[in-house]
Amino acid sequence: MRMEPACPMSPGKEKEDADAVCKESCAVANSNSCFWNILHPCAWFNPDRLNPQVAALIYWRDPKKSGPVFGCILGVLLSLAYFSLISVLAYSSIFVLICTNAFRIHNIVLQAIQKTSDGHPFQKILEMDLTLPADKVHEVADVAIAHFNAGVSELRRLFFVEDFIDSWKFGIFLWCFTYVGSWFNGMTLIIIGVVALFTLPKVYETNKAQIDQNIAVVKSKLNEITTKVKAAIPFGKKEPKKEE
Repeated sequence: MRMEPACPMSPGKEKEDADAVCKESCAVANSNSCFWNILHPCAWFNPDRLNPQVAALIYWRDPKKSGPVFGCILGVLLSLAYFSLISVLAYSSIFVLICTNAFRIHNIVLQAIQKTSDGHPFQKILEMDLTLPADKVHEVADVAIAHFNAGVSELRRLFFVEDFIDSWKFGIFLWCFTYVGSWFNGMTLIIIGVVALFTLPKVYETNKAQIDQNIAVVKSKLNEITTKVKAAIPFGKKEPKKEE
């Protein structure tokens, strides 16, 4: 089942403009952009919407690649939780520099003993094109701006109570986050997010039928409760506009 990003709506004369911006951002987000799709949690559970290399990593298609990547990311985040960013960058760079120099010296000695001329061991990396493509940079910037505009419109709708139910649900969500903030700091949440990224998609893929069935039951119950609450709050209903 393909999950699409939800499009925020905005009231008044700007509604059509906000909808157009949102549709544009969703359309671009549905592309195979490795950078942007990874930011959509719903894309985690749909490998078709991810870059094939990213999908192979978080779905553990090749544990020999996923394991080191997961370990390195988790190691850096854990280091940042206890040390400053500058210290982590400095020590990580020193470690990489020592490893590359040691391997380079080992390769030179080995070539001298075996009397071979295999060349530089990192020649492929040195010849790699590391420049950022201008079109990709513009694509990411356009998508970021579109999502920012849609997010601002959605926050305005929630904070200024266009719909009582949506604003109250948002308030409950913020209230729950006050407890999350008292339990975890930002770095801990990032670490939990990385662990979830490398575990939950694989768990969902393995148990997709059972999870989808349970989610459908929960959604039906929530929709039923929301419908009853909206029916019980007459002042939360929007009056239809009269045609002139």
